[in-house]
Amino acid sequence: MANAHGAGTPVLRDPELRTIIELVYRQSGITLNDGKRALITARLQSRLRTLKLASYTDYLRLLERDSSGDELVVLLDAIATNHTSFFREHRHFELLSERVVPAWRERGGAQPLTGWSIPCSSGEEPVSIAITLLEALTPAEQARVALLASDLSTKVLRAGERGIYGLERVKAVPPPLLRKYFERGQGAEDGLVRVSASVRRLITYQRGNLLEIGDLGRRFEFIFCRNVMIYFDRRARQRAVSMLERHLAPGGYLFVGHVETLNDLQHSLQWVAPALLRRSQG
Repeated sequence: MANAHGAGTPVLRDPELRTIIELVYRQSGITLNDGKRALITARLQSRLRTLKLASYTDYLRLLERDSSGDELVVLLDAIATNHTSFFREHRHFELLSERVVPAWRERGGAQPLTGWSIPCSSGEEPVSIAITLLEALTPAEQARVALLASDLSTKVLRAGERGIYGLERVKAVPPPLLRKYFERGQGAEDGLVRVSASVRRLITYQRGNLLEIGDLGRRFEFIFCRNVMIYFDRRARQRAVSMLERHLAPGGYLFVGHVETLNDLQHSLQWVAPALLRRSQG
C-alpha cells in the first residue's frame, strides 16, 4: 500500500469504507453507500496527506484517539454536501413575505420575528432570508428580527460569518438588491462582495447537528430546513422533523425542499403550500 510521504495514494479498503459510512451516518444522518467510495476518497485524501498518515486505518485510529472530537468535525466538514445559492427556490422567499410576515403582524408583532436556517451552509440562505425581511418590514419591525443560522460544518459557518462572496456567487441576486445590500470590494478585494452590516447584524451563526439538537430553549416563527432530508433514511428524517416541529412557535411555518416529502412521517404539521407546512396555533 502506498504511504502518505509521496509513494502514492492510500487505498480505501472495504472495511475502512464501511466504518466511515457507519460513522458519518451515526453523526450526521447522511446515508452513504459503497458507490460513494470515489467521493469519500477524493474528500479525505488531502487530509491524510496533511496528517502524514499512510492509510485510512491510521486515520480511523486517530479519530478513535481524538477525545476532543475536533477531527470528527473535520471529517464531517469534508463529507457533508454544501450546495447552495442565493434565493434558491425563490417562491419560498415570496411566501416568507406573503404568509409569515402577515401572520406575525396579526399576532401583534410585539414578539421578535424569529427564524432558523438549518443547514445554512455558507450563508446564502440566511442572507436571502434577512434581505427578504428587510424589504418586507418597516424600520421599527426590522429591529425585532432575530435569525439563527446553523450547520454541521464549521468551515461553512466561518464563511457565512465573513459574508464575503465572489461575483459569480451573487448572480442570482436581483440587481437592485445587490446594490442595496452588498458592498463591492476594492483593490485586492476586487471581484468580491461583502454582505452589508444591516443584513449581517440580523444573523447569528451557531454550529448545530440536525440530529443531535434536543431543545434550544426558544421557538421560531419560521424554520428553513431544505434539501437535506433527501440524504436521510426514514428513521433520521423522523428524528429531524420531530425536532423541528418542537422548535416551531404556535402558528409557525416550516419550509422544506420541493423534492422532499414528509408524508410517511409522524407529525401534526399541515401543508399550506408546496413545500411549506404550518404548526397549529393552538
